[in-house]
Amino acid sequence: MTTRRSFLTQIAGLAAATALGPKQLLDAAEPTPMPTIQLGKHRISRLVAGSNPLLGYSYSGPHANQHMKEYFTPERTVEFLQNCERAGITTHQFSTPDRALPYLRPLRERGSKMTFICLHSQREQIKDAVAQAQPIAMVHHGGATDRLFAAGKAGEVRDYVKAVHDAGVLAGVSAHNPDCIKRVADEGWEVDFFMTCFYFLTCKTVNKDKEIPMLDFGLPFFRDDPKVMTQVIRQVKQPCFGFKILGSGRHCSNQQSVRAAFKFAFENIKPTDGVIVGMFPWFFDEVSANAQYTRELGKAA
Repeated sequence: MTTRRSFLTQIAGLAAATALGPKQLLDAAEPTPMPTIQLGKHRISRLVAGSNPLLGYSYSGPHANQHMKEYFTPERTVEFLQNCERAGITTHQFSTPDRALPYLRPLRERGSKMTFICLHSQREQIKDAVAQAQPIAMVHHGGATDRLFAAGKAGEVRDYVKAVHDAGVLAGVSAHNPDCIKRVADEGWEVDFFMTCFYFLTCKTVNKDKEIPMLDFGLPFFRDDPKVMTQVIRQVKQPCFGFKILGSGRHCSNQQSVRAAFKFAFENIKPTDGVIVGMFPWFFDEVSANAQYTRELGKAA
């Protein structure tokens, strides 16, 4: 009962925030332009709309996953991205054209000027992906990057980067493992930017000296991981896009926690860097709130 009461209390508090917060945030945000950064020849918003919630990836269990999938119909996804664009978010990161085209096509037909970054890992499909979805950039998928590096096949990732450039768009590498980002930078790969996860989710061992029993629920989020990745981010010259800055909802118990996570991110990445944030505006206007935090805390030099 205590847990149930706490849950209901939290929902009631969020409902109240929905009624009051977004309008106040929008009113405060209107006079201030959205901070932008340079990505190749493109000037884009420092906040990029991520795709995990659109695809039903909550990192919170199957019930939340299913709820996201049911919520984000193609029509509602188009409306969501239109709201992002109205809030000053000019770029969306999607995952594979076959899953994105059902909403990208109608979005463009309605006059959207959004630019798109494709997260992908199939080298043989790069040309088709560019032709179909017309992204400004393609990025080698972070989970695939981590696995290939660990298997001694980093060359496959490098070949992907070269093939993306051959297709005429910007090339990026995503990773959860900070060592992958360091190695690419140290070896001087011709990458235009990085996508850098704040949490080393593909790390399978925490303590090699002893076994720590854990429930197999989702992926591990370790508290100090963001400090490690942001240190790497500050060392590389290319623009970086930090993602999972909210710990896939683990920093979203209230808006103070969300704001604190944005504050940490912008204080610990370079002025030329941005963040990719997934949003699920079912009961709260996360688009307006996150856009305002970026305006307030992410003013680039």
